[in-house]
Amino acid sequence: MTRRFRADAAVPESVVADLLELAGRAPSAGFSQGWEYVVLRSPAERETFWATAGPDQPDSRTGWLAGVRRAPVLVLVLADEDAYRRRYAAADKGGIPPAEQDWPVPYWLTDTAMGALIVLLGATEAGLGSLFFGVPGPRHAAVKDAFGVPAGLDLIGVIALGEEERRVGGSASTRPRRPVSDYVHWGGFGVAPAGPEAGLSENAGQTGSAAES
Repeated sequence: MTRRFRADAAVPESVVADLLELAGRAPSAGFSQGWEYVVLRSPAERETFWATAGPDQPDSRTGWLAGVRRAPVLVLVLADEDAYRRRYAAADKGGIPPAEQDWPVPYWLTDTAMGALIVLLGATEAGLGSLFFGVPGPRHAAVKDAFGVPAGLDLIGVIALGEEERRVGGSASTRPRRPVSDYVHWGGFGVAPAGPEAGLSENAGQTGSAAES
């Protein structure tokens, strides 16, 4: 992930549009497609975002934001729960009234997050730096109000796009990456592989690389 962007390197609108078109190919429960993206490209738009979302008094925990603030493009990533409830109220999905539906997994968040990941991967393929970051919960309403976002949409995060100035190590440069054998379970939780799959743990435990997250 990129934490320092070049302020003097614009990202063409066509590139941003292509990335967001790819995001629309994300998996979608019931083909509900309950995602929305708000692109902020002008200096005024980005200044409004940071004034609304940023901390009043930067501290040691938010110092990384200085490099992110230079990103020439910000994309608000929004999920629409109602779109899913309306879709699953349709006859071909059981016709259950929205208020009576049971969603043990909020797929409006899952699907939208998959779309955001597609944007991040596409940005890398396009030679751009990118970062997905969150907005403090108490500031969600103000950010949405600033850009006319309907109250019913969930702000799940923001994607920063631009050319990378230089790589700055984050947590992945100081914390070891979990070995594959630690989080992949074969046939049941906690079961280690008995065959050739045992080699999955090779090179495990190294700190993050250029693909750090």
